[in-house]
Amino acid sequence: MVESEVEGEVEGARARLTWLAYRMLGSWSDAEDVAQLSFERWYRLTAAERERIERPAAWLTTAASRLCINLLDSAPKRRERYVGPWLPEPIPAHVVPDPDPLDRVTLDNQVSMALLVVLESLTPAERVSYVLHEVFGLRYAEIAEIVGRTPEATRQAAASARRHLRDARSRPSDPAEHARLVDAFQQACEQGDFAGLIAVLDPRVVSVSDGNGRIGIAKRPTVGAEQVARFLLGILRRPLPGTAIERVEVNGLPGFALVRTGLRGRKRVTGVISFGVESGRISNIWFAMNPDKLSAW
Repeated sequence: MVESEVEGEVEGARARLTWLAYRMLGSWSDAEDVAQLSFERWYRLTAAERERIERPAAWLTTAASRLCINLLDSAPKRRERYVGPWLPEPIPAHVVPDPDPLDRVTLDNQVSMALLVVLESLTPAERVSYVLHEVFGLRYAEIAEIVGRTPEATRQAAASARRHLRDARSRPSDPAEHARLVDAFQQACEQGDFAGLIAVLDPRVVSVSDGNGRIGIAKRPTVGAEQVARFLLGILRRPLPGTAIERVEVNGLPGFALVRTGLRGRKRVTGVISFGVESGRISNIWFAMNPDKLSAW
């Protein structure tokens, strides 16, 4: 492969590496750092070392995956210092690539908050094996070299991840159903319709707020349709002065952003609301309020 072709393959891998790391880590900012560090490692190689690498994109995938594993292994200690629940970092529409319409449902469910939340409950080996095999199509032998396990152990980790995901999620969210429920949710909140809001919420709905103790939000999940409905009507009908609630796309699916207008009309997103849908009702509501997780907005 000539040098120009190598450089083209390397630079063309940046978006792929970022998406790979985001699915593994649930953090867009960390994913961007992982992609950048992978490139730095590539360019620290000597010209002779780079010339011996037959598949630069595969080399970068391995480098990024190992960086992700290191971060996942250290995550429990970092989470111990976190105040309240930890949620994946939401991403706006301009970050999500615009695929062929036929691939849209697949893409939305690959990066949906519902999937990322469940991935958080997996072990690092399960999460890495699942993402590399199911999403990026790597063979188990290739994954084994990356994670330092046997191909059979890697296969078992991916199978365990699939079982966990199957148990935790009844089925992927249908975008049309998701939009319909968010429409009904929005209408009920705007009208202060308690009964209408109850009707779109699963009886066991769970609302989780992630602020890392930096703002005055609930530090524990709110559970149950009536409790969640009261909580929602209390905060969404009376937002802070200067704050508007705008309909946006969150990880490829309808959600809301809390947008504050400051001096000179400058707008800033102070929170993002996303939803999980199951069996025709809203089963989960996630409030991302930690400013550190809103940099992409």
